[in-house]
Amino acid sequence: MDYGFADIIWLLFFLWLFSVFIVPQLRYKALLSERASLIRRLEAKIGAKVVTMIHRQEKISFFGIPIYRFISIEDSEAILRAIRSTPPNTPIALILHTPGGLMLAASQIAMALKRHPAKKIVIVPHYAMSGGTLIALAADEIWMDRCAVLGPLDPQLVAGERGIHVPAPSVIRVVKLKGIERVNDETLMLADIAEKAIEQMKKLVYDLVVDKVNEDKAKEIATRLVEGYYTHDYPMTAEELKEMGLPVKLDLPEEVYELMELYPQEGIGRPSVEYIPGPVPRYPRAAPPAAGARPGPKRQ
Repeated sequence: MDYGFADIIWLLFFLWLFSVFIVPQLRYKALLSERASLIRRLEAKIGAKVVTMIHRQEKISFFGIPIYRFISIEDSEAILRAIRSTPPNTPIALILHTPGGLMLAASQIAMALKRHPAKKIVIVPHYAMSGGTLIALAADEIWMDRCAVLGPLDPQLVAGERGIHVPAPSVIRVVKLKGIERVNDETLMLADIAEKAIEQMKKLVYDLVVDKVNEDKAKEIATRLVEGYYTHDYPMTAEELKEMGLPVKLDLPEEVYELMELYPQEGIGRPSVEYIPGPVPRYPRAAPPAAGARPGPKRQ
């Protein structure tokens, strides 16, 4: 059968449609299936219901546009459903990887996790900053990789016409340094909001940790995390968190790292790190020069 030029064009067009629309969806479904299988394996190993909240960029749209993710109301709704569906006597392990996000959503997740009657574990393979740290404080145990970090919880306020985010403790400090008479009404209103936000966050942190430490220690942790002791993006290591008295455990099940591999970071030029897994092969070493010998001239 002879094919004309138009037939070839139509064939190429259908192949293009298949590669752009169908193949990515098939790959994504296979990825979801692989994640589910690994989660089941991890649940059997640690004896807990595993829930994940992992925020990376993922190309899940038809045209491969990266979707930026952070803690949202949709996340809180989904995790609250997962907690409600877990039997009261079943432990929950939440794998957390997030730069933060909406504090309302993070607070809902933290309080719901705190209320679950059985043991609560938060697993941090890389980082859980800002709202992610708040969620981690609700756990009975925080499992962290030795290089993983959490972050401070100083409230961030939107200031000015450009909507710049500023730390609440810094707003209060500016007013104290300059004096009430030397700042405008907008700054005074912002300082009032900042004071309320700090007190509210301190109370929430206190309520989340007081059952794990004594009252004085809980107040100390709340003050240190909320009142601007650190900058908002300061990476708090597991050792530093343990010194505060928080229930941190080091080293994670291998399945956690395998699961993170199934959440690929997408985008142009990502990842920018390459390596070959496995041991380093033994290469023959050059013999050391004889005593007193001078190196020969370099060849051009």
